[in-house]
Amino acid sequence: MFIGEYQHTIDSKGRIIMPSKFRDNLGGNFIMTKGLDNCLFVYPREEWDVLEKKLRSLPLTNRDARAFVRFFFSGATECVLDKQGRVLIPSTLREHAKLLKDAVIIGVASRIEIWSMEEWNSYNDDDSLSYDNIAEKMAELGI
Repeated sequence: MFIGEYQHTIDSKGRIIMPSKFRDNLGGNFIMTKGLDNCLFVYPREEWDVLEKKLRSLPLTNRDARAFVRFFFSGATECVLDKQGRVLIPSTLREHAKLLKDAVIIGVASRIEIWSMEEWNSYNDDDSLSYDNIAEKMAELGI
């Protein structure tokens, strides 16, 4: 399970250090793709395989399903960590997440999210996403 928030810098080659606490759970290779809310999603291979199976079962006749699958798979890339624990973020993914230099890496249970520092701060400053509002909505979902 991935939990926590870490700040790292993207180097001039587009690499970022993956937090050491996340490395073991990522495994030998993992998948990085476009995420929602202008961030990147990072999945261990096993989690990606589960998600891929679910997405492949969506009906081809549903326009929204096709659009989501295209969005998700078109940005996906297989990644490995180098000996220093860094991963290269492809330029298309850096552009999607507006990653220039300062980044935030967060653990979200079964996946990791990579945010630009500015986008993360903006997301957290959104009044509609206050903890009280979110808690009320989670209660509606039975959590």
